[in-house]
Amino acid sequence: MKVLFIGGTGTISSAITRQLAESGTELVLVNRGNRSGSLPANVTVLQADINDEGRVAELLEGMEFDVVADFIAFHPAQLERDYRLFKGKTKQFIFVSSASAYQKPLSDYRITEGTPLANPYWEYSRNKIACEEYLMKQYRETGFPVTIVRPSHTYDERSIPLGVHGRNGTWQVAKRMLENKPVLIHGDGTSLWTLTHNSDFARGFIGLMGNLHALGEAVNITSDESVTWNQIYETIARALGVPLQAVHVSSSFLAACSKEDYRGGLLGDKANTVVFDNAKLKRLVPGFTATVRVDQGIRQTVEYILAHPEYQRVDEEFDQWCDKVIRALDAAALSVAETLY
Repeated sequence: MKVLFIGGTGTISSAITRQLAESGTELVLVNRGNRSGSLPANVTVLQADINDEGRVAELLEGMEFDVVADFIAFHPAQLERDYRLFKGKTKQFIFVSSASAYQKPLSDYRITEGTPLANPYWEYSRNKIACEEYLMKQYRETGFPVTIVRPSHTYDERSIPLGVHGRNGTWQVAKRMLENKPVLIHGDGTSLWTLTHNSDFARGFIGLMGNLHALGEAVNITSDESVTWNQIYETIARALGVPLQAVHVSSSFLAACSKEDYRGGLLGDKANTVVFDNAKLKRLVPGFTATVRVDQGIRQTVEYILAHPEYQRVDEEFDQWCDKVIRALDAAALSVAETLY
């Protein structure tokens, strides 16, 4: 099988790249080369910016593929470019969309591929929906061989999966835990969430590659395990060997008092209870099951980051913001209490 990935070194795609390389698949990446040093030796890198369509067309001249997958497209115009580049040159085009595209608020917490797509809170999700609509139109009208996959919160060894963090990543939350500081958990922490390790996602994704039954289909790829946010944060603290000091804060309050896109990331995603139905994936990929439990995956990630200081990115602005939010909540509680007694 000859495969081309646009991207291939990110959180979701890196595990797929590794597993395909181990299987001997002929894999080509169109990539700017920023992370190519960590790629397996038998992966070919075409170093280019995919947005430079003319240059990429030159590099791909005369090439055809069994599968092309785009991991880094976020706007319909980028899919229009892909269509021009790969029409007639691939037997399958896989677009990595997002489960955040599903209806918010949900009318049913159980999510299948038939759940409506609508997210008034997050432009990112609306753009993903528009991308899907464009590709399915091409499938219906021109036969462009599309498969859409919808991951939810997929993580790897380089980043601890969390709900509330700053723009420099998630390490600062772990650092607060290690310093015996309180950490923010959105809502009351009891809503259900699904975390999927990228090695599990990769096996589901590879099972869809070259799968004729996946053409024209949208497919969830997630774990079947659902846990609360309280359990996620407790697991992280346990892996760090410290007690958890949690401060629960309304998601709408966090969205109102932050520069970060918590309106989209929380109200449009993580603040909602989600349980995914992966029956469709299991029909298309018999035998698929996610095997990395949340506690196992988080422990592996924490151990990896503690051993690799390059992933311990300090975020003083986020740290100060957390303290400010906690002080504001304490002051509000005290003010209300004083009026009652």
